[in-house]
Amino acid sequence: MNGTSFSADIRYWLRQGNTINLLLFWNVVVFLVLGIVYLTGKIAPSTGFISLFLSDNLSLHSNVLAFLKKPWGLLTYMFTHFDILHIFFNMLNLYWFGNIFRSFLGNQRVLPLYLLGGIAGGAAYLLVYNLAFGGLNVPMIGASASVMAILIACATKLPNYEIGLLFIGSIRLKWLAIIVIILDLVSLTQGNIGGIVAHMGGALFGFVYIQFLNNGTDLGHPLIWLFNKPTRATVRRRRNFKPKKSPLKVVKPSPEENKQLRLDQLLDKINDNGIESLSPEERAWLKKMSQE
Repeated sequence: MNGTSFSADIRYWLRQGNTINLLLFWNVVVFLVLGIVYLTGKIAPSTGFISLFLSDNLSLHSNVLAFLKKPWGLLTYMFTHFDILHIFFNMLNLYWFGNIFRSFLGNQRVLPLYLLGGIAGGAAYLLVYNLAFGGLNVPMIGASASVMAILIACATKLPNYEIGLLFIGSIRLKWLAIIVIILDLVSLTQGNIGGIVAHMGGALFGFVYIQFLNNGTDLGHPLIWLFNKPTRATVRRRRNFKPKKSPLKVVKPSPEENKQLRLDQLLDKINDNGIESLSPEERAWLKKMSQE
């Protein structure tokens, strides 16, 4: 395999402006780094403390005093995995449901929901362990609460949207969400109470997020500034801008340039806010353009 080509492919994949790709990338990078550090500790036992140090500092600690010493765990835990099956299923679900969410509600809302869903799950975890278990300290890692927030947000916004599942066939999102929640609740008897509580915290936030959004309030709006990058249309305008040689000379764009500019603007609008943000007239124009 050509290493240069592979790295170029990765750079191209990350530059597409898809936040789901970035979330997948950083989750996998953290997993690989932790795995390499762990294996190094097995080969050279004198370095084993590094793995323990990273695990301790990246996890969310349930005891409130331990949490206050490492509060950043409320963010880092949702990017941290040690078990390959854990990260595989989390990333698979993030890819599926994250891209559905992104397509309908926009790229700008992906990271805010991921972070806020993870924080809601972590807060529920802290609350239950400190109220019901006397502050027992059980570290937690994983993106499950964030992924649950995205899944339930999709099911709440698009309850009748159908997806195809292997061995099952087509199923509507609302039924899939109900099945996932029931399976989580049933598994309470098998342990991992904290993990299930975090899942439910993330799921509840995903549901509440959409309810507020339907009423005109975006709970993730304060975080959307993270996505304030020049759009394709803006970059194109900047690249093609030339100072006028004479104030009397007016250069009008050609019809083809006008079409391309409008297309760029609509594609940026879909990327940022989702396809539902388009007006009927804009949808009709895009449909007409696709048929030309």
